Amino acid sequence: MSLAELSVAVLLPCYNEEKTIAEVVGRFRQALPNARILVYDNNSRDLTALRARAAGAIVVREPRQGKGNVVRRMFADVDADIYVMADGDGTYAPEDAPLLVNTLITEHADMVVGTRRGIASDAGRAGHAFGNRLFNWLYNRLFGPDFTDIFSGYRAFTRRFVKSFPAVSGGFEIETEMSVHASLLKLPVCEVPLDYGRRPEGSASKLSTFRDGARILMMFLMLMKETQPFRFFASIASGFFAAGVGLMVPVFIEYFTTGLVLKMPTWVLAMSLVMLSMLMMVAGVVLDSVSRGRVEHKRMAYLTIPALRGETRKFERLDRAMVA
Repeated sequence: MSLAELSVAVLLPCYNEEKTIAEVVGRFRQALPNARILVYDNNSRDLTALRARAAGAIVVREPRQGKGNVVRRMFADVDADIYVMADGDGTYAPEDAPLLVNTLITEHADMVVGTRRGIASDAGRAGHAFGNRLFNWLYNRLFGPDFTDIFSGYRAFTRRFVKSFPAVSGGFEIETEMSVHASLLKLPVCEVPLDYGRRPEGSASKLSTFRDGARILMMFLMLMKETQPFRFFASIASGFFAAGVGLMVPVFIEYFTTGLVLKMPTWVLAMSLVMLSMLMMVAGVVLDSVSRGRVEHKRMAYLTIPALRGETRKFERLDRAMVA
């Protein structure tokens, strides 16, 4: 299967990237000459849209602010066999796009992530570097060791992945949601180490270390609740149970010493916490069954989408040869 047999779309979400977008579009046109290049302008207040259009890109405006909203719109609008997603700030090299696409094809993967070399030690600011290390470690503990750079914005996808991905996030946590989707359904994925560039002079990062870090942490908790409800509610139940038993101990000591329960409010609170922990455990058990059913439905929806057209033709030829 050759790249010429497949339709490729390059998707570039942008917000105030007038300094870099024209060069990025031009370099992608050279790297993938047969690809459609689409720039989704997210309420830029500068000349991003004009310069992208002048460079030969198809420009679409997405009024809902936030990268997650842009990605959701892109994935819904665009129909292709292979999708390449990058940022418009020039930090990802368009010349690496053929490597991502070829890896996607040769490895029969549904998503290839261009991991950023040295991002853990230098992400522009010390806070970003620490956050990358922390959240990647947390991801591996919660969802599995499939990825080493869950925040990379340079990715290649099959149509199967894009059209089965229920994008919920509104902001920069969208890459985390993509990674969890792949880990949850056990989709074939690959990582390719790539160099990560710097923004040009005068171009500012849209990331906020504390605000976006808090949003990503909340996304981790939400995804854990949705995908691993037993583990999530069991953790809360353990806290309530430990607090309840801790309050019970002095009441029991007093009872066995004097034969009286003088701290009745403490006893009531302790029993309430223990009962609440039991309710949490029951909720976790019930929701775990619901979560497993949802995963099965997502998997079936994923399987209803055909594989790459080139792959389909190749397997059809193999089937005919075997029959003959």
